[in-house]
Amino acid sequence: MKKRYKRIIIFFIAVYFVYTLIAQQKTLNTYKASANLYAKELQQAKQTKQELLDTKKNISSLDYIEEIAREKLDMYLPNERVYVDISK
Repeated sequence: MKKRYKRIIIFFIAVYFVYTLIAQQKTLNTYKASANLYAKELQQAKQTKQELLDTKKNISSLDYIEEIAREKLDMYLPNERVYVDISK
């Protein structure tokens, strides 16, 4: 009778151990997925920061000013020919 109780107790301890192990593995997988997501976001933020720093360096250059004037303000140099694509 005592052996039977010991086996039952050992069985329940083993089941609890396996259940706990599986639950912890699920939690770890969730944390790894979150870490990967945050790493990607960090990489994108670093890339955006680098692009902004490059823009900051070039913002006072004549080429950048001309580019912005053409693209955003539709301004062109005198006697410059402008071709408009009517298919767009």
